[in-house]
Amino acid sequence: MILTPEVLAIFILNALFAFFGIIAFVLSVKIYLKWNLNSVSKEQYTLEKQSYLGATIIKYIFIIKVPLFLFFVFTLDKISNVLTGAMCGAGVVDATGYGIPLFILKILNIYIFAYWIVLHNEDMKHENQPYTKQKFGFFILAFFLFITELIVEGLMFSSIEIDKMVSCCGTLYSSSSTSAISSIFAIDSTLLISIFYGVFLLIIFFYFIKNKYLFAISNAFFVLISLVTLIVFFGTYIYELPSHHCPFCFLQSDYYFVGYLIYTLLFMGTFYGLVVGFIDSNQENRVKNYKISLIFNTLYVILLTSYVMIYFINNGVWL
Repeated sequence: MILTPEVLAIFILNALFAFFGIIAFVLSVKIYLKWNLNSVSKEQYTLEKQSYLGATIIKYIFIIKVPLFLFFVFTLDKISNVLTGAMCGAGVVDATGYGIPLFILKILNIYIFAYWIVLHNEDMKHENQPYTKQKFGFFILAFFLFITELIVEGLMFSSIEIDKMVSCCGTLYSSSSTSAISSIFAIDSTLLISIFYGVFLLIIFFYFIKNKYLFAISNAFFVLISLVTLIVFFGTYIYELPSHHCPFCFLQSDYYFVGYLIYTLLFMGTFYGLVVGFIDSNQENRVKNYKISLIFNTLYVILLTSYVMIYFINNGVWL
C-alpha cells in the first residue's frame, strides 16, 4: 500500500463523499417512490424540502469531484516518482489491475454527474418540476457506479507495491506492448485520422441540419476516435517523437500542462453534444448547447491540428 499526503487526502474526501452520497441516495429513493406534485399532503411537502437537500448534496459532490479528478491525475504523476520504472501516471495506472477500470469509471462518472446537473438545472426552470422524479431515479443508478469508483480507487492505492517494478509509458503505449491498448497501433493511422476528421465534419453537418439525435451519436463516436487518435497520432506531434504515445505525459510541466486543456475541450464539446440528444430542453437552451458543443469540439480539433502543422512547417516532414 502507498500512503502519501495526496493519497490520504483522496481517502478522506472519498469517505466524506460516501457519507453524503448515502444520504442523497436514501432521499432519492424516497422521492422517486413517493413523489406526487399534484398532492397537497404533508408528506409531499416534506419530500419537496428533501428534494432541495438531496439536489444540493449531489450538486456539491460534482462541484468537488471535477477538481478532485484533476488532483487524482496529479497524484498519479507524483506517485510515479517513487515507483521503480514509472515515468508518469501511466506506470501507476498499470501497476495494479484496478488502474484502467478506475480511470474508465472516473471518466464515466464525470459525464453522468454533469448530465445530472444539466437535468437538475432544466428541472428548476419549470414551476411543475417535470424532471424531479427522473433526476432522482437517475441518481439511484449513478450512486452504485459512484460507490464502485470509490471502492476501486481504494483497492488500487492499497494494491500498489513500492518495491515492485512497473512498466513505463514507452513500454505500455507501443506496438510491441502486450497490453490491450496495443491493438490500436495495428490500425493504419491514415484511416484513423480520416475517421477523426470525418466524424468532426458529421458533427458540423448535423449541427446545421439540427438533428439532435445524430448530433449526440456523432459526439459519442467523437469521444472514442479522439482518444484513439490522440494516443496513436496527435500525441507524437505534441512530444515531437514518433515513438512517444503516452496520454499522460503532456499533462506535465514539460509540455506546459497542455493535456489539461486538451481533455477539457474534448469533455466540454462532447458532453454538451450528448446533452442535446438526451435532454428535451426548450429551443433557446438547445441552440445554446449546440453552439457550446461545436465551439469546444472545433477548438479541440484546431489545437491538435496546429501541433501537426507547426511541426511540418518547422521540419518540412511528417512524423
